[in-house]
Amino acid sequence: MTAKRLGPPSVGEFEHLLLLAVLQCQQDDTDAYTVPIRQLLTDRTGRTVARGAVHTSLDRLEAKGLVTSTKGDPLAIRGGRARRYYTVTPLGLKAVRHAQAAVMTLSVGLDTLLEPRRS
Repeated sequence: MTAKRLGPPSVGEFEHLLLLAVLQCQQDDTDAYTVPIRQLLTDRTGRTVARGAVHTSLDRLEAKGLVTSTKGDPLAIRGGRARRYYTVTPLGLKAVRHAQAAVMTLSVGLDTLLEPRRS
């Protein structure tokens, strides 16, 4: 007998950040393909993000039903290959909200520990 999952699928930290980056692209009317997604993650988190990690994680999110992707038209600048554009699904948005709420709930009462340190 398998346990029934309650709520949206869980996401790891990097998947959570990817979902947020795709949502940021959507909100900014920027095409959400791997280059701007990766750039946004690098700019906003200060992390070095491998292109392969972005591809692999977006594939995993798509398999979970948290994002969908569509292929664009072939581009000469990409040797005739098409870009893959990503969109967060309603289930993906629910997963982001669930993850955000979990962080907020677990952070309650830790304000003095979590506030940024002054150098």
